[in-house]
Amino acid sequence: MIITAETYHVPVLLHESIDGLAIQPNGIYVDVTFGGGGHSKEILRRLGPKGHLFSFDQDADAEKNIVNDDRFTFVRSNFRYLKNWMRYYKVDHIDGLLADLGVSSHHFDDEERGFSFRYDAPLDMRMNQRAGTTAAEILNNYSEEQLADILYIYGELKQARKLAKTIVKARAKKSIETTGDLLTILGVEAIEENAQLSIVNAQLKKDLARLFQAMRIEVNHEMEALKEMLTSAQELLGKGGRLSVITYHSLEDRIVKNMMKAGNAEGKVEQDFFGRVNAPLKMIEKVITPSADELEQNPRSRSAKLRIAEKN
Repeated sequence: MIITAETYHVPVLLHESIDGLAIQPNGIYVDVTFGGGGHSKEILRRLGPKGHLFSFDQDADAEKNIVNDDRFTFVRSNFRYLKNWMRYYKVDHIDGLLADLGVSSHHFDDEERGFSFRYDAPLDMRMNQRAGTTAAEILNNYSEEQLADILYIYGELKQARKLAKTIVKARAKKSIETTGDLLTILGVEAIEENAQLSIVNAQLKKDLARLFQAMRIEVNHEMEALKEMLTSAQELLGKGGRLSVITYHSLEDRIVKNMMKAGNAEGKVEQDFFGRVNAPLKMIEKVITPSADELEQNPRSRSAKLRIAEKN
């Protein structure tokens, strides 16, 4: 597959998310989800000659989209290590951080990575293919209880225990290695057309999407990484610095909302003696969603929500 910035990922809520950063021309900014570079390029367009942008991505494919600009530094790493890398580059504060938490179009369309049930591919799902545990290893080695918890918590699947039991029973006979193996175990009848699996039942398709979401979150430790990144971000932001975050499902959106409102992932509000809320950030916008035009041009933006906060 030939990968270009244009085919890697169409940036979601591009102008709204960058507008939310209220960019200072000479400021220091971080894009923790570089991907195809769409958001990063727009940030650079608004920066002056003394401004600087650090962009993070752990996927080797994203490196093909690196920007040739003296004001740009690419960090090949998971964004959970944000604070460590800023310390490495001797940056003690930032003026804004952007995070587009969605899985890129490239990952869903890559027939070899196992992110989508549309293709019969190895069950990998690692954002960083240099290290970590694959989805196949999890399906074949986790206990029934562990699998049930993942499917229920990360996939919000009511039938999580039944699914876990089915998987454990099937793997005792044959190792689960591909998306096709998994679909067969679940009794999904699919018609293969042009390397894509066409599934008629809409509810079944929705449940499969949730199952694959759950596995991807576990493989990449997404919730833990998000909490660590947001905690570091609010510590690094200078007074008046902005945090602009795009979410796509309720699990990550809840964490982002809680961090912005209360300063912690649990949403536990702390108050002083006079009942005033002690929080490092303040929400400065209502939730922003894609326009009708963007939804028409980029259907994958349909579940996107943008939240913006400022450092007190």
